[in-house]
Amino acid sequence: MAATDEPTRVASEELVEWVDEDDRVIAIVPRARMRAENLLHRSVAVIVTTSDGRLVVQRRSTDKDLFPGWWDIGAGGVVTAGEDRASAARRELAEELGVDGVDDVDANPSFVGVGRHDDDHAREICWIYRTVSDGPFRAIDGEVSEIRVVDTEEFAALSAEVPFLPGSVALLLPHVPGFATVTAVRRRPGTTPTM
Repeated sequence: MAATDEPTRVASEELVEWVDEDDRVIAIVPRARMRAENLLHRSVAVIVTTSDGRLVVQRRSTDKDLFPGWWDIGAGGVVTAGEDRASAARRELAEELGVDGVDDVDANPSFVGVGRHDDDHAREICWIYRTVSDGPFRAIDGEVSEIRVVDTEEFAALSAEVPFLPGSVALLLPHVPGFATVTAVRRRPGTTPTM
């Protein structure tokens, strides 16, 4: 959440918008219900590359409600009720990688497109953004336990050894210059991404 005078909510109590196939709001529900019932919702993801073309990847905290300890190729998450997508993208950059408008002029990512990912664990309409930043990167809110900056060979080696989020790989990797052809990524069975 953005810094406000209100107390920080526990993630499971956050309110999110349950949407239909055309991205129309059906209802505002607690995040815990969205997860429990695998309701279609809005998300954002920001691909971060460095000025020399390396990719910033992060390991999710073991406290996450979905895919704990897995790796991700984008700073991202669920859009909260009433939050616009660009604000959500900037929030996720700040929370997960420490990239913000005060210390980093690249905190305003460029919109790339919209994708859809459905599997047994999550159903999301994802707004994809991209930015270039050389850091420094730092995990701020406990959602991320490790951050690495990798080239294509390092990414291929890492992704052959550890699991990456299936939606992240399917939706974001095609938008990362030079990384789209990396095939060593471990994929979880039962995932169906669409673009």
